Amino acid sequence: MLRHPQSSESPALEIEVKIMRRTSALALTYIVTGEIGAVALPKRTSPARTDLLWQHTCFEAFLRSAQSAEYLEFNLSPSREWAAYRFVSYREGMTAELALADPGVEVRLEGGELRLSATIDLSGIEVLASRDDWLLGLSAIIENEDGGKSWWVLAHPPGKPDFHHPDSFVLALPGGED
Repeated sequence: MLRHPQSSESPALEIEVKIMRRTSALALTYIVTGEIGAVALPKRTSPARTDLLWQHTCFEAFLRSAQSAEYLEFNLSPSREWAAYRFVSYREGMTAELALADPGVEVRLEGGELRLSATIDLSGIEVLASRDDWLLGLSAIIENEDGGKSWWVLAHPPGKPDFHHPDSFVLALPGGED
């Protein structure tokens, strides 16, 4: 992933994401390497749906069918809290996506590495039919212990950080059989 030029200095030196598309599920593992001790990590809690996770260290995925402008946003926190939202088009019509179960956020810290893994079951989301090609945008917000933030994404559109921008949905995940 690429750090946005307007970011604060970051203890994260590199962010890599492993992705696996299953029939109607998306498995993600974010791997952050660097000075992990300088990353402001939220306190570990019980898994729960929670809003405003993006205000602190958080990992995100934006997903849409190649046949639709409607998209979903998933927020995954190292606290194990998570959120899911649906948009009808670019930043329009935001509603909580309630058809999703807990994605089972798992977090591991080892030396200079932070790993966050989750599997998002999308079987209840009609706009993301398993036979359709999906377009994916991946992003991360890394907060420093001093409060500074860095924004990471696969592709930054011009201007300020904007993870919702259509140009950020750069990874194509081919559909399969139902």
